[in-house]
Amino acid sequence: MAKVSRQTTPEVVDMGVAEDRIAHLDGYTVNFTSIREDGDLAPLLVGLPDDRCQCPHWGYLFSGRLTFTYVDREDVIEPGEAFYIPPGHTPAAIAGSEFVMFSPKDELAATDAAMKRNVERMQAGA
Repeated sequence: MAKVSRQTTPEVVDMGVAEDRIAHLDGYTVNFTSIREDGDLAPLLVGLPDDRCQCPHWGYLFSGRLTFTYVDREDVIEPGEAFYIPPGHTPAAIAGSEFVMFSPKDELAATDAAMKRNVERMQAGA
């Protein structure tokens, strides 16, 4: 059986504003995420289709609040709620948000690559 906990993830990415603890299990990426500062990831998704995340996600919010914005609506996730987020969203979170999320590995990798390019572009002042 494949399993992982926050403490046993093999990869830790500290971005200052957030920390991601990451593991890959049978084609899925598991992220244990802690948000330290309010943030909206919409600017980092520019260049993806419709400038929105095209990866579906499943998860559970332990604390804080997550907001997912679509063309026609906004979904707010509150502590204690499990969630499914379909493709076509932009995410935002408040400081203190803690959640675990499961995403198809290859689809998430494409989103992560676009976000990395946008961070590099922003840091270069473009």
